[in-house]
Amino acid sequence: MFGSVLRDLYEPTDYIVPSGDFHIPYFIIRQRPQATVAPRRSDAKRDSNKFQVMVNVKLFRPHEIDVKTVDNFVVIHAKHEEQADEYGFVTREFTRRCRLPDDVEPRTVTSSLSQDGVLTIQAPRKMLEPPTKNERIVPITIQLPAAVVVAQKLLQKLQQQLQEQKQKAAQQASKEPKQ
Repeated sequence: MFGSVLRDLYEPTDYIVPSGDFHIPYFIIRQRPQATVAPRRSDAKRDSNKFQVMVNVKLFRPHEIDVKTVDNFVVIHAKHEEQADEYGFVTREFTRRCRLPDDVEPRTVTSSLSQDGVLTIQAPRKMLEPPTKNERIVPITIQLPAAVVVAQKLLQKLQQQLQEQKQKAAQQASKEPKQ
């Protein structure tokens, strides 16, 4: 381990050529590159409420990525055809299979791709306990705009007046003598 640390800090293949015909090894202290902010290739989080896997796919376009469930696995496959890069041409392809825990239903798996190229696959875990029995459905009341409420009240008032007029007409018709 100590040797690898020294190898990372010192590079003995760099030489200084002083005036003369011989070479003297010159060790150059190199700084290790800073850790990047991007996540590792993949990262799984353990959570009691959900199953989640994050995969770095920033080298692929969204249409080059497939996510599917096969039996009790999530399969992520990404592939792009030959593309030019700074060194020439490159073709990339990878497949990652993740076993779903026993308490995760494969039909509930969802995936999303962030702007920085991180594919997040998640699914809720099944509840171990049944829901409590003190369950009550709370009705939702829909609030109407004020103009609609005023119009409905006016319509009800007109309907009541119409019914009252029909009742009066029926009463008058029954009071009139028949000829």
